[in-house]
Amino acid sequence: MIKVLVTYDMFREGFTELEKLYDVTFPEGRDFSYEEVYEMIPEYDVLCSMFDFPVNKKLVDHAPKLKLVSNYAVGYNNIDVAYCIEKGITVTNTPAPVTAPTANIALGLMLDVARRITECDRKLRRLGKQMKVGVLENLGIPIDGKTLGIIGMGRIGQALAKRAVACNMHILYHNRHRLSPEEEASIPARYVSKEELLAQSDFVSLNAPYTPETYHLIGEEEFKQMKSSAVLINTARGPLVDEHALVKALQDGTIHGAGLDVFEFGDHPLPELLELENVVLTPHIGTQTYETRVIMAQTVCNNVIGFLEGDRPITRVLHP
Repeated sequence: MIKVLVTYDMFREGFTELEKLYDVTFPEGRDFSYEEVYEMIPEYDVLCSMFDFPVNKKLVDHAPKLKLVSNYAVGYNNIDVAYCIEKGITVTNTPAPVTAPTANIALGLMLDVARRITECDRKLRRLGKQMKVGVLENLGIPIDGKTLGIIGMGRIGQALAKRAVACNMHILYHNRHRLSPEEEASIPARYVSKEELLAQSDFVSLNAPYTPETYHLIGEEEFKQMKSSAVLINTARGPLVDEHALVKALQDGTIHGAGLDVFEFGDHPLPELLELENVVLTPHIGTQTYETRVIMAQTVCNNVIGFLEGDRPITRVLHP
């Protein structure tokens, strides 16, 4: 019987169909460690990995029966995709379920920073009646009529663009591959160079995947190219931004503010960011709704079943 190893402890609601068809092993009360998976993997045909679980050359070489890695995430930088493909192992991910919730978080962060929502909440709690609330106090910036520059115009970038258009924003974008004229017109959005986007945008949203090419996509030089009134939003991956350079840019007014759902050095931001009023921070909650988590699990299972049975489409990762 086909054996499936799931590295993460999660509610079973999304895995019902998978358990009916195959021999599925789950951890209980905690995620499996890398060492545990390394010891178990020789007996398994399928590995269901989490976005932070490393599927590297060492693990692949220790998995003679492995045919599929079904990743619970849209990103797959935790997996050595090139080596898996070289070894005849298929890799899949879960792009569709994360699109709307991540775009919503990006829009929420944009509104929050612009209108100083979280900042005012903190001040009210800290200062109470001592907080100044006059008509010219706590002035924010509108988003309507402003220009949003999107770097990475895939599913999430396009979903964010359509939400921003509904807020009467103008859309610029930069992408590895330009959209078709029909796709651009349907949003609508205008393709520009990265330099043009940074110089012209009031808000810059990062929605690109994390690859060696996108490491520190935004750093000291890029901040200097942005408007001093600009706001940076990152809901993609933390290492796309040089976080030390971001701290400096926020401290000295090179840019106006930032909204971050991801951080360069793991689950927590640099301590300096916690001290700044012009940044809004959330702990990677872009897909954190119960419904989204269940649908992501179902997508993982659909990828496994579709690969093994050929009865449904799968979201195959074709290249690193």
